[in-house]
Amino acid sequence: MKKRSLLILVITAAFLSGFALKTVISTQHEKTTTMKKVTGIGGVFFKCKDPKKITEWYQKHLGLNTNPYGASFEWYEGTDSTKKAQTQWTPFPETTKYFAPSEKDFMINYRVENLEALVEELKKENVTIVDKIETYDYGKFVHILDMEGNKIQLWEPID
Repeated sequence: MKKRSLLILVITAAFLSGFALKTVISTQHEKTTTMKKVTGIGGVFFKCKDPKKITEWYQKHLGLNTNPYGASFEWYEGTDSTKKAQTQWTPFPETTKYFAPSEKDFMINYRVENLEALVEELKKENVTIVDKIETYDYGKFVHILDMEGNKIQLWEPID
């Protein structure tokens, strides 16, 4: 009987020790996990001589379902078929200053979560923030520069 009680006591102690260790490890992991930054490509923007004609060309020859802003590609996030998202494709006039201060003919838009927190983190990392966060009915935006001076648009969508 004493052996049985001792065995139950040892098993209980081992279980409680394992539970306590798992709790400590989980708490430490939560503290060291960095925030998710980019969650996907939000859009591809490029300069061209005639945005209207290039949009028509892509519509005619590649079947893009175009709109006044270019074309939107809808998709679903992960396996959740209720969480719809989109990627924007937009041609700009070759004379646009929208990509400035970058001199490149393209700009990529990245989807992000929690734009305000991300901008604060990027400031601490000495990343160049080009402008202030702007909010529209379809999301929040800000522009940054990468290490080669390419302008990048960050977008927190309102899906």
